[in-house]
Amino acid sequence: MYPTSTPRRRSNAMPRLILAGIFALFSIITFLTSKADNPVTGESQHIALTVDQEIALGLQAAPEMAAQYGGLEPDPQIQETVDRLGQRIVATSAAQQAPYKFDFHVLDDDETINAFALPGGQVFITNGLLRELQTETEVAGVLAHEIGHVVGRHSAEQLAKARLTEGLGGAAVIASYDPNNPSSAQAGQMAMIIGQIVNLKYGREDELESDFLGVCFMNEAGHDPQAMLRVMEVLASASEGQARPPEFFSTHPNPENRMEEIRNAIANLDRCP
Repeated sequence: MYPTSTPRRRSNAMPRLILAGIFALFSIITFLTSKADNPVTGESQHIALTVDQEIALGLQAAPEMAAQYGGLEPDPQIQETVDRLGQRIVATSAAQQAPYKFDFHVLDDDETINAFALPGGQVFITNGLLRELQTETEVAGVLAHEIGHVVGRHSAEQLAKARLTEGLGGAAVIASYDPNNPSSAQAGQMAMIIGQIVNLKYGREDELESDFLGVCFMNEAGHDPQAMLRVMEVLASASEGQARPPEFFSTHPNPENRMEEIRNAIANLDRCP
């Protein structure tokens, strides 16, 4: 009588690893092939949107974003002043080389101290921030920074990086998951969290690049870029008494660090595009 043996269970690991490898490879190839040269900064960037897609996305999202902040400021004189400042910066700086038609909007929100830009040239500033600024030059500093985000194509760049990290994180989840051991998915989830933290770092770098471009655009438009330091003081004052996460886990650098970088940019205007 021959000894019996327990049949070896066929492993399901190999199909998962193959699928994870395909998933990861597709994400990497997509990221590496989505590349374009920036006509203003001269940087070669990995992007997820074409210029036309950026413009269409910005125009589509603008009304919804305005509604979230109470709509547009009803005083046409305020709107005209901000638009005039913004258009002058674009027309008299390297920003005019970008393929975007800029629009500048004042939001009828007195409580929120904020400014932001959508891809494609839609720039917004709240009444709450406007009332904290003392001069038109300071307003120009805020607008120049937001123009820097658009010209730097930061939204398209961030989307490409997010898709890459999400794709690699998804591949890690597929590769590590064992249906017989549910806790195995934790390793893949940790990979996705690490990817998110990496993208936070990219966000801070974008803010610093926009500060640098803003200094350059202000100087070229005839504004004193020192006014951007006053803007940072306003932002620092607005955050006093509020819980703020450590800089490493924040998409925006601390105002104090941004002020140091702005001073460096002012001292090195010869490096402007």
